Amino acid sequence: MARDDLNAPELFINRELSWLEFNDRVLREGLREDLPLLERLKFLAIVSSNLDEFFMIRVAGLMQQRSADIRRRDPSGLSPSRQIALIAARTHRMVAEQTAGITDVLARLAREGLSVLAPAEWTEQQRRFLRSHFAAEIQPVLTPLAVQDLDPPPLLPGLQLNVGLLLNAGADGIASAKIAVVPVPSQFPRFITIPSDAGVNLARLEDVIAANAGMLFGRSEVLARAVFRITRDADVAIQDDEAADLLHTVEEAVLARRRRAAVRLAVSADPHPVLRGWLRETLGLHEEDIYEIDGVLDAAALMEIANRPGFDAHKVPDWSPQPPEDLVGTDDLWSAVQDHDVLLHHPYESFDPVVKFIEAAADDPGVLALKQTLYRTSGESPIIAALARAAGAGKEVTVLVELKARFDEARNVHWARRLEDEGCHVIYGIAGLKTHAKVLLIVRREAGRIRRYVHVSTGNYNDRTARLYCDIGMLTCDNDFAADAAGFFNLLTGQSEITGFAKLSMAPTGLRQRFTEMIDREIRASTPDRPGLIMAKLNSLEDKGICQALYRAARAGVEVRLNVRGLCCLRPGVPGVSEDIEVRSIVDRFLEHARIFYFRNGGHEETYLSSADWMGRNLDKRLEILFPVSDPRLQRRLIGILETCFADNTNSYLLQSDGTYRKVPPGRPVVRAQETFYLNAVEAARAAGRTQQRFRPLGRPED
Repeated sequence: MARDDLNAPELFINRELSWLEFNDRVLREGLREDLPLLERLKFLAIVSSNLDEFFMIRVAGLMQQRSADIRRRDPSGLSPSRQIALIAARTHRMVAEQTAGITDVLARLAREGLSVLAPAEWTEQQRRFLRSHFAAEIQPVLTPLAVQDLDPPPLLPGLQLNVGLLLNAGADGIASAKIAVVPVPSQFPRFITIPSDAGVNLARLEDVIAANAGMLFGRSEVLARAVFRITRDADVAIQDDEAADLLHTVEEAVLARRRRAAVRLAVSADPHPVLRGWLRETLGLHEEDIYEIDGVLDAAALMEIANRPGFDAHKVPDWSPQPPEDLVGTDDLWSAVQDHDVLLHHPYESFDPVVKFIEAAADDPGVLALKQTLYRTSGESPIIAALARAAGAGKEVTVLVELKARFDEARNVHWARRLEDEGCHVIYGIAGLKTHAKVLLIVRREAGRIRRYVHVSTGNYNDRTARLYCDIGMLTCDNDFAADAAGFFNLLTGQSEITGFAKLSMAPTGLRQRFTEMIDREIRASTPDRPGLIMAKLNSLEDKGICQALYRAARAGVEVRLNVRGLCCLRPGVPGVSEDIEVRSIVDRFLEHARIFYFRNGGHEETYLSSADWMGRNLDKRLEILFPVSDPRLQRRLIGILETCFADNTNSYLLQSDGTYRKVPPGRPVVRAQETFYLNAVEAARAAGRTQQRFRPLGRPED
């Protein structure tokens, strides 16, 4: 590799293999001996849900390329076929480790009085109970499918468990055997509580169906049973540039996923060769796409056990969100924001002020208009209810609902229709672009003048995930921010062209250029006695142009410190290019989701928050925003967050030059970033004498 060749494949880590290393870090948490058993079970369950989405989107896309005989190599030099082979090898190892980890955790839980019993472990009393329960509660819902006799064959949806059966209605054994499939109903709990002399005993729903399947087929003998689950391609393109009715188009795309090609088969260990062969042939899969699992299929369902009441000794202590540091000592949110910009660090600080802000705006007669982007919301969103109430009260309410938020399309279609019915102006963004920016604008009349309030954030307006995701938001009534937010919404509604903003930078028009300019500026400002410094915390780093800009900075002597939760295509440790770039990743009880950017800028420090990662899709194919945090007090808080993340020596991993990650060894003092943030929030609340109290804007009584 020539020293100046920043296109060399050796400089880049494959995106898919890097993501698998992230999922491996999640797996490592599930295998930790020092974590409570039910917390370990959560991480082991997350491994499965992560893999589902990875195969449905990323692997499915590669399989489409392979089928089309596309041989274009990625920046790391790998063809689609080679990527699929490497992914399969890595994932098979991962699933084997996960299965062993689940077996170990369940065995330990059994010794603590919480048992998931295999059919061979059921007592006769338990068998009779399950047979009776099956006949009364489960059998009436089942739909056995004689799949070989039906033309066309029935669709077996993705991500649903099925019990495959080999049946013999005659006397000549396998020669006349037929295959039947019993889909496992998804509306039932996955684990059934069964009678026990001590502790809690559970049986898996699919085991109960398989054990009693003979009751479904009369005189037919069940020769073999196997539980299986199909993962299908969900990478359905939604062409909205010419769609007259985007709602209808999205609904059709959601339905189309059900009929897409299979990309993976998980099946219980050692299935009968006839069943296995039929599944492989019917689904058109390669051998590397089949995963035999001697344990729990669809391990994401283990969340049912991890979250069940009781067994608190095997769970991590609850970290209740605290009143935000910037709001302690005030009961009037309007006045607080007028006085100073407010930084909100979730989930350590409560998301309630954001919800209450919107609810208060809906009920305040002085509020004239609300404008908001919605990318992902909760199932029974109080924010949706408040927006609907505001529209019903005659306020101007404009909501951008991103219908193309992957896997939330159906929910967002529902919310869009509800908001339209309530009188909101619902828009769906700009054709061809997802709107991923998180912006709220409230217009309020105060003492004869108009004041505008803005909330901008790195995370979604989702009150539930705000308890699980680490995000940072800011409330401000700064005039420039307000003008930019108003211009942003006018752009979304088609009432203005893209113009320069005073505070915000926006993708896809200027964000890539803005990041590149700030990196290049850091190079120019860097000197041997005062080297430049770039610190960034983000979810993913994939964009080739950003990687190359960071390589240039590192070669010029700029210190580059990156905290990247998930995939990272930048390869550190390359002599002469990136040996001084540090890339860390934190995996802990909360999902790291905030995007923070810091530039030393020759002593004129700048800090930014953003909805965007350093990925091509964020910079070129989405509406995203980057916004500065200029208040020196808030700047110090953000820099402190970054420094604490880089100091973590408990849940932090260091990216190696070969693309693998090494756990940062423990040190003194012990630093666990998430625990530090939580304890800081508790101390700030305690100092104000308000620990555990809910924030109440405007002095309103509790609901």
